[in-house]
Amino acid sequence: MKPLLLLLFFLTNWAWAQSYSLVIKGGHLIDPKNNIDAVMDVAITDGKVVQVAKAIDVKQAKQVIDAKGMYVTPGLIDIHGHVFYGTEPDHYLSNGLVAVSPDGFTFRVGVTTIVDAGGAGWKSFETFKKNIIFTSKTRVLSFMNIVGEGMRGGVFEQDTSDMDPKMAAKVALDNKNDVVGFKVAHFQGPSWVPVDHAVAAGKLADMPVIIDFGGNTPPLSLEELFMKHLRPGDIFTHAYTFLEGNVRETIVDEATKTVKPFAWEARKKGIVFDVGYGGASFNYSQAIPAVKARFYPTTISTDLHTGSMNGSMKDMLSIMSKFVAMGEDIPSVIKASTWTPAQVIKRENLGHLSVGAIADVAIFSMRQGTFGFYDKTGYKMMGKQKFECEMTIKGGKIVYDLNGIGIASSN
Repeated sequence: MKPLLLLLFFLTNWAWAQSYSLVIKGGHLIDPKNNIDAVMDVAITDGKVVQVAKAIDVKQAKQVIDAKGMYVTPGLIDIHGHVFYGTEPDHYLSNGLVAVSPDGFTFRVGVTTIVDAGGAGWKSFETFKKNIIFTSKTRVLSFMNIVGEGMRGGVFEQDTSDMDPKMAAKVALDNKNDVVGFKVAHFQGPSWVPVDHAVAAGKLADMPVIIDFGGNTPPLSLEELFMKHLRPGDIFTHAYTFLEGNVRETIVDEATKTVKPFAWEARKKGIVFDVGYGGASFNYSQAIPAVKARFYPTTISTDLHTGSMNGSMKDMLSIMSKFVAMGEDIPSVIKASTWTPAQVIKRENLGHLSVGAIADVAIFSMRQGTFGFYDKTGYKMMGKQKFECEMTIKGGKIVYDLNGIGIASSN
């Protein structure tokens, strides 16, 4: 064989032998979309999943991740966070100091996609896009606030005159790669105007709304919210909240510890029940009876900000671990953190590891031990296991590696 032909033969066969950028070997794959709950290998090339099989030949891989004894899942999707971080004083969660910079709080817990829940309104969306969406390695999306000023707190969030469905829908449609819906937050009072304006924007843009129901005395009816104002696919966040002072109705009767009948009906209708844990928006007195009745969250999310991350919430994995400790099975918890949120925000290209899918992957250990999981009231449950993120892969690239499992040993 001539030298040139020999070289071409060698290079062609070498490239074939190195046809996978990365193979995740021997992990317990949970991929709810594809009904996979078994030990499987996953191969990635050019940022996409190219093979999922019981055994993939690692000779064809440039890099091999030994995931034996670990869970392998799609990258987590947190549909309720606050990442419109900025330096403006008194701007709360809209270009302010209470929001957090996403990359510091996502990859280390397996989150590859986070949705900012209402930080930006149509007036501030361009700043959010320029400063956060464009500069973050995390995939950042937006539930645009129905308030034009966004989540600036105080009087801004009570201003119904700044709730413009047409302008909100226009900006959302002009940025439909980044905007997934609309948010109502923190409105105090008996008016349905904020909810109805958000739903109007949702209809114009064909997008869901996410509702933080605020408060009123007496509280507005959740049954009326679910059955008369919201559509199938709209989201009720802070689902397991009990607020003192009778300002917001609950889904679980605090006296009888039973899920109220209208909540079951709303679930049948297609209302999405989101955790939205936050700093004060999760109570075991609501969650334990709900989980016991198998009224599981549709989606698990953090309501991440500087107040919640240092309180009982911590992060996505802490919340997921709590639901496992309360008795929800691990595949259901993974589904509520991956494929279901992808469907809810109409991003079905995410949240799964089908062949051809974007290679967003999380690899978790399940730590064994004695762990305390508490809520804002100080009520504490003990658990024997806890999720810990070993590695996060975003678009086929390793973006977080806790213990160097992606690095060959130097010993």
